[in-house]
Amino acid sequence: MTAAGTDRGTLYAGTSGFSYATWRPGFYPAGSRPQDFLRLYAARLPAVELNATFRKLHSEEQFETWARETPPDFRFAVKTNQRITHFGRLELMPTFLEQIRALGDRLGPVLVQFPPTRPRDDGILRLMLDSLDPELSYAFEFRHESWRGVEPALDDAGAVLMGSLEGTAGFRYLRLREPPYDDEALAGWAARIEPLLAAGIDVYAFFKHEDAPDAPAFAGRLLELVKGQAVPADT
Repeated sequence: MTAAGTDRGTLYAGTSGFSYATWRPGFYPAGSRPQDFLRLYAARLPAVELNATFRKLHSEEQFETWARETPPDFRFAVKTNQRITHFGRLELMPTFLEQIRALGDRLGPVLVQFPPTRPRDDGILRLMLDSLDPELSYAFEFRHESWRGVEPALDDAGAVLMGSLEGTAGFRYLRLREPPYDDEALAGWAARIEPLLAAGIDVYAFFKHEDAPDAPAFAGRLLELVKGQAVPADT
């Protein structure tokens, strides 16, 4: 595992998505409007995995609006559109990346998630890697078992394998998909994350959305359990 630098890394804990009316009143205040959800979310958690981009290609203006609604240290992890990852429209990747750059400094890693029906194809992976903007960060999620052992190719490209705590990039990417997470489980994750942060590596950790507001509660508690991590105050 390679240290990213001398400064301590940051834990960007959050949830997959933010626009859930069923999170009222447990997370969002009763009576809060959907157009206020992102602002309210960003006041309490430092990052979100933006899943809306998987289903729809959004305009640069939409990304600029989302950026304006969040503080400067907030980060969006952006899920690549399904036309690219699931339907093989790799020619759309440069345009997609240009659009999400409208998030500016708030843009975190880009999640490239391959479907579980796609077995390993090194040619497709090479085409994908060659189409990426080298100034951005990427996490790859492969859901077919034949992709095991792909880490060296990702390391060479400066990308990470989703779920792996190893690698040479300056960040790691976790999708925590097996709720519920009690304090013991969250403390276990905090213990695994802490050495990475101490080595100057940022960690993005996103909990699965449920109808109840459990995911943001898990994210907030993980932030509390990680040594030296500042937790935004409730507003």
